[in-house]
Order: sequence, then structure tokens, then C-alpha cells
Amino acid sequence: MSKGKVFITDYGFADLQQESDMLTALGYEVHSAKSTTEEEIIMNAGDADALLVQWAPVTAKVIANLRKCRVIVRYGIGVDNIDLEAARQKSIPVCNVPDYCIHEVADHTISLALALARQLTETNSRMKQGIWKIIPPHPMPAFRDMVFATIGYGRIAREVLKRSYSFGFMVGAYDPNITDQQMLDEGVQPFTFEELITKSDIISLHLPLNEETRHIINITTINKMKKGAILINTSRGGLIDTTALTAALEQRKILAGLDVFETEPLPESHPLWQSEHALLTSHIAWYSERSVPQLQHMAAEEVLRGLRGEALKNRVL
Repeated sequence: MSKGKVFITDYGFADLQQESDMLTALGYEVHSAKSTTEEEIIMNAGDADALLVQWAPVTAKVIANLRKCRVIVRYGIGVDNIDLEAARQKSIPVCNVPDYCIHEVADHTISLALALARQLTETNSRMKQGIWKIIPPHPMPAFRDMVFATIGYGRIAREVLKRSYSFGFMVGAYDPNITDQQMLDEGVQPFTFEELITKSDIISLHLPLNEETRHIINITTINKMKKGAILINTSRGGLIDTTALTAALEQRKILAGLDVFETEPLPESHPLWQSEHALLTSHIAWYSERSVPQLQHMAAEEVLRGLRGEALKNRVL
């Protein structure tokens, strides 16, 4: 006799064998579908005891139609595709998987930053035009004369700063939830938001997306940045006002390394495609041959804790 139903709304993995084996071995049914709309999720998940979701929208309407759901778990770190207030009102815990792909995202962040700081993309473009010069296209400070700072000081940001420190950068961070003394104890200069924006040569974003952080990088903040500052975003696309960013890139006011975008996939007509001063990757910072199975395993473990009524490891609500 089944102990309950787990519905996996959507996924980008090769298969769900790992989750299925873990859950069915303990008596739970596992169902999945490529559900990408409210209607599809409601049709398939109304009687589910647990939801596993990757990108599908778990809206207030979806949550209102979950008749017996005991836990919602997101494959990943961000939970901005889940209506947390609606879940709270219905007393459904929402969990994420914040402790996978930390090293992968940190490595990708540093890769974007170093490529832009050493002007690899611009020099590569110049060479392919048949231009050979032993001086880079623009002024290039040494890493040891540059400030590399993160907005946010969570697990990924700390790994980013460890890597940047090893390259000789002066490192700093802004995070109102972390004390200055804790940062100082870890060799990181604490900044106010204003200080970080105006003093940093490289700014890397490591924040959740919510009403407070949406467009935290906008025309006002961009205008306060150093000429030629490098902005890196491997977090959430909505943290940046893309219209303001595009205008700044056109003038080479700043440079940008972006792995995430407000709309994904990035529309073919988007002006970012034409920017010579942006290095773009397709939301791959999280990926490695190790991180994918790790994510699937950790998400299934959290579902099992929710179904058994055990303490949840990564509850965000």
C-alpha cells in the first residue's frame, strides 16, 4: 500500500532514477511530467503529498489546489518561482537545496571575472580582426591593485572571495545580515552598500531575488560605479535592471559577466547579444558532473524528511 504520492513538476536532468529509487524503496509513489503551466500542475499535483519543482511556477492558484501537500522542495537554491506567502497561509513548508554546486558557481564567477579583468574577450575579438598588439585594448590594472567585492556574504560569496584573494585581489563584501567583525575575522573588508558600489573594481552579486533586491543594480547604482568596473551575476537575473545595464555597456561605462537573465532563454532580439563588453553564459554556473546527481539526491532526501514529519534541513518557510 502506497504511503503517499510525490509529484515532480519539471526537470532538466537525464532521468529521475535516483529520486525514484530512493522514494519507491520506502513505499512512496513517484509521478512526473513536464508541467510548465498552472493548469498542468494543478491537474497532475492536486492529490500529491509532496512536490519537487525545478522551474515550474508554483503560484498561489497552484498552492490553493494542493489538497494534501506536506512539503514543497525546489531543485536548487532560489525559490522565486514559488509563492511563499501562499504556502505560508496554507502551512506548507518550502525547502531548497542551498548546499550543492557552491564550488561550481564560485568557479564560474571567478572565471567570468578574470576573463573580463584581463580583457580576454576584447583582445580575442581584436585578434580575429587581424590586429596584433602587445598592449591590451584598455587600461588594465594589476589584480593586486583591484578591489573584488560581493553583494551578499553567503556560502557561495565566501568561496568566491577565497578564490579572488588567492589571485591577489583586495576583498570586501556587503551583507546587512553579517557583522563587520565576522567579516574582519575572515579577512574580508566590510563595506556599506554605498562604499562597495563606489570603491569596487569587480562587483559580484550573491543575493536571493525578492522585492527588496529586484533591480538592486539600476541606473543610479551603475552611475556610481568606477569607470570600467566589472559586474558579475551568477545569482538571479532580476537583480539587474537590464535596460540600464545595456546602456552602460554600450558606452563601456562598465563591463558585465552574466550567467543569468531576467528572461530565460535570453530573447534572440535582446541587445545584450550585440554587446562587445558583456561575457554571456547560459545559466550553466551550477553545473558539473558531480553537482547534478548531488542536487537530485539532496532534494529527494528533503522530500523524505517532509513526508516522515522529520526536522527539515533547508526550510526557507
